[in-house]
Amino acid sequence: MIKFVYQNKPLGTGDAVYKTKNLIKDKYFLMLLPDDLIIRKNCSKSMISIFKKHKCSVMASMKVEKKTVKRWGIYSKEVNLDKKNFYIKDVIEKPSIESAPSNNAVIGRYILPRKIFDILKYQKKGKGGEIHITDAIRKLINLNYKFIGHNFEGKYLDCGTMHGYIKSSLEISKV
Repeated sequence: MIKFVYQNKPLGTGDAVYKTKNLIKDKYFLMLLPDDLIIRKNCSKSMISIFKKHKCSVMASMKVEKKTVKRWGIYSKEVNLDKKNFYIKDVIEKPSIESAPSNNAVIGRYILPRKIFDILKYQKKGKGGEIHITDAIRKLINLNYKFIGHNFEGKYLDCGTMHGYIKSSLEISKV
């Protein structure tokens, strides 16, 4: 069964997620952003395996060019678990190149705790006047919730820009 919620104004990903609070019943939930495609390997399936093993939140990650960090939520690592996974020390939404703690970016796959709704209820607008899920995640990390960054396999297609959308369409047409 698929249920939809509507965001009458584009107030950010955090606002969109908060609108689902009455639909989410489990302690954790999987969230996928539609403009971030990952093909050839099932990123969500590997994230669920990591979640089952560590019993904490998991977010998809990949390295991006330093000059593009202002487009992403950017992680700082606490400690590596293995060559593909690490505990997240902090995450910052759309930092400047100078203030970015790394070039490890949040990619649109998340396993989040239901507790995030308690944070989002009072979340203030952040960069660009939007309510960012990343800002709420940062608050949960500061409350000692564990988050794992997962450097996924598979091919990432960025549909968040017109250039990326066209490039992604061409790539998918080959599949």
